[in-house]
Amino acid sequence: MTDAPVILPPMLYLPVLEHPEGGDYAAVLELSDKRMGLLAYTALDRLADKCGVNQSWIVMSTSQLGRIKEAQPYDVVLFDFDVPASMRSGERIA
Repeated sequence: MTDAPVILPPMLYLPVLEHPEGGDYAAVLELSDKRMGLLAYTALDRLADKCGVNQSWIVMSTSQLGRIKEAQPYDVVLFDFDVPASMRSGERIA
């Protein structure tokens, strides 16, 4: 049995959070093993379902993820991650 290749969509939806000094930044979470994970969703309805319907977002080309990594280092991409209710407020990531 061989491993099937990972197929990534050409575009991803990234939840964004408001920066205290103005502007937005992509949501990156610290994982239990201390790695940093970038949240990325393969469809807008998945983002709304897993982050909350009021979550702000941007859409970007998968090939542009390196730009995010330069500005906000992360170790892994968390595709279609279900953000726990304890991390949400007002139907968005708190």
